[in-house]
Amino acid sequence: MKTSQLDEVDRQLLHALIVAPRASFRVLAAALGVSDQTIARRYRRLVETADLRVTGLIHGPRAGWVDWMVRLQVAPGSAQRIADSLAQRPDTRWVRLYSGGTEIVCTLQARTPEQRNALFLTGLPGSRHVTGITAQSILHVFSPVAYVTYTRSLSADQLAALADAAPEPPPDRPEDAPPTADQAWIPSAETDTLLRPEDDPLLAELTRDGRTPIADLAAATHWHESTVRRRIEELRKAGLLYFDIDLDESVLGINANVMLWLKIEPASLDAAGRAIAAHPEIPFAGATTGATNLAASAIFRDTRELYAYLTTRLADLPGLQSVESAPIIGTFKRTARTEPPT
Repeated sequence: MKTSQLDEVDRQLLHALIVAPRASFRVLAAALGVSDQTIARRYRRLVETADLRVTGLIHGPRAGWVDWMVRLQVAPGSAQRIADSLAQRPDTRWVRLYSGGTEIVCTLQARTPEQRNALFLTGLPGSRHVTGITAQSILHVFSPVAYVTYTRSLSADQLAALADAAPEPPPDRPEDAPPTADQAWIPSAETDTLLRPEDDPLLAELTRDGRTPIADLAAATHWHESTVRRRIEELRKAGLLYFDIDLDESVLGINANVMLWLKIEPASLDAAGRAIAAHPEIPFAGATTGATNLAASAIFRDTRELYAYLTTRLADLPGLQSVESAPIIGTFKRTARTEPPT
């Protein structure tokens, strides 16, 4: 599917799925002013031609998990095998190949200190083909979980029509504020939701397909359908479970993806993080440990836009000391699902 084949209904559907990811085709159709059959057909076409997926994910910091960004320098010719191995791990979220094909960057989650230690001491590839490993803990996330810049197509009336199907924001934070790594979930008398081992089958199904019907989720978990509905709502209200959409960004005209590793003066880190997260080119920005302390992914229509961004608004960030940019040349895993072999 080329960019020109995405019409207004397609873009509105993408935006609607960000706002109300599990809304029925009937609800989506009513908000967009088209038939149920049209929405179902457009959704299936986007799944087949644009690799559209709705994914249910756990917000790690609220669950007490630690998110890491790991950079591996590898010998030429070995990257694909190592990236494939990383992509098969259940704790990796994104696995991408950068630069000249000799750097792999993956994000992963460690649920416990013991899992973290096992991961870094024995779990990562450790052969002669890996020439260097750097692990940076994500300390604070500045960017929104749901990124809608290139799909912002709904009117105020359409958004209002989806309001009842949209997830409520987690307690103790403004409606428009994204969850951040310093907002670890602390149960209270009113909201004492915590992840439980028996949630794992439910979460596995929602990670595979966030729009899996309640009946199928009930079959996978061996729960009653009402229990499934209640548990999903509990996890969403607690800020533990959120939904995101993922698709081949080229259908939106995005042909240049890069990772930015920024070094910011410590006193300016919060201001710089908030500033860059407000840029429409930045789907993700987070403060990290390490020699560089602000990491951001960036998307552009072409390299001319990238150049303009690097030399203007990025250069104006407060406290900016250095920038390293690395183009993405291959994706092996995205939002916790493995890419098919190419």
